[in-house]
Amino acid sequence: MIIHQWVPAAHRGDAIGDSARQIRDVLRRMGHESELFALTIDDDLRDEVRPFADPAARGGDVTIFHFALPSPMTGEFGRLRGGKILQYHNITPAAFFAPYDPGLFRLAALGRHELATLAGRVDLALGVSEFNRQELEALGFTRTGVLPIAVDTGRLTSGPSRPALEQLLGDGLINFLFVGRIAPNKKVDDIIRLAELYKRNVDSHYRFIFVGRYDGIPRYYAQVRALIDTFDMLPDRFWFTGPVPDADLATFYKWADAYISLSEHEGFCVPLVEAMATDVPIVAYAAAAVPETLGGAGLLFSPKDLEFASELLGSVVYDDDVRQKVLAGQRQRLEAFTPARFEAQLRHTLDELAQ
Repeated sequence: MIIHQWVPAAHRGDAIGDSARQIRDVLRRMGHESELFALTIDDDLRDEVRPFADPAARGGDVTIFHFALPSPMTGEFGRLRGGKILQYHNITPAAFFAPYDPGLFRLAALGRHELATLAGRVDLALGVSEFNRQELEALGFTRTGVLPIAVDTGRLTSGPSRPALEQLLGDGLINFLFVGRIAPNKKVDDIIRLAELYKRNVDSHYRFIFVGRYDGIPRYYAQVRALIDTFDMLPDRFWFTGPVPDADLATFYKWADAYISLSEHEGFCVPLVEAMATDVPIVAYAAAAVPETLGGAGLLFSPKDLEFASELLGSVVYDDDVRQKVLAGQRQRLEAFTPARFEAQLRHTLDELAQ
């Protein structure tokens, strides 16, 4: 069978594109013909991903469309004659962007509208989490399911060392890590507030590291930096690295004493799986799909009491019994995201489509 995939943009390091490439590889191992097509493709991926203008993109017996933003693919997908599987990767509610970027506000609102136009026009609609599946159901999709993101943790557990970076990170400070875009739904501003409470209540020998793009929403990033100044904290204790190569990312995880998520809207949250794979204890606010992805692992808290969260951070850093229990739970949860488990879930999805 020919099973193709469509993704609007193919960027290395992007969770959606990385997952789609892994799905393609699994499909090929299962004996299917499979290609990945995209509207925009990074130069270093042109040998792996084909342009959407290629007529072969419309030639699949089944097409999997990865949806996370509005694009010309949406209308074409709805008109395809072959089998159609929608995989919905989440759209951040537009309200998060309203104070910072009218363009992103409009893009998010348009994306949700475009998603709704596919209701009744696909054979199977999949969320990357139960949280997203319920959203699809609320929009009118009648045949729904869950297929998680395929996460390649091997790139973080078997990469080359970075001695210079390790020397910087191994200076005796406690390293707290966040990975992802500096965006309003991620509540990075709350991480700065948490840092102030941690400094006041627990320990002043800390460093907070933010790995990911910080130039996407300049007004929000400026607000985050202004908070650091407002609290009169040492600027060099807050690293905003921008995107980094996999080897550097692996090093940041390796030297992290804890991973922090205070996000208020996640459809899956790949860095949680990465943190579990690299044995970094997680302290996370229990919102949206975060509790589902963790599946009982990590240290979850709700309501968002940052004073309490600072104490949780202190416990995973300085209480070895707590830390080891958290890590044991995370290792057990990680079994849900093995390649074999994902392949079984993908096979089940294709079986569902055939019924």
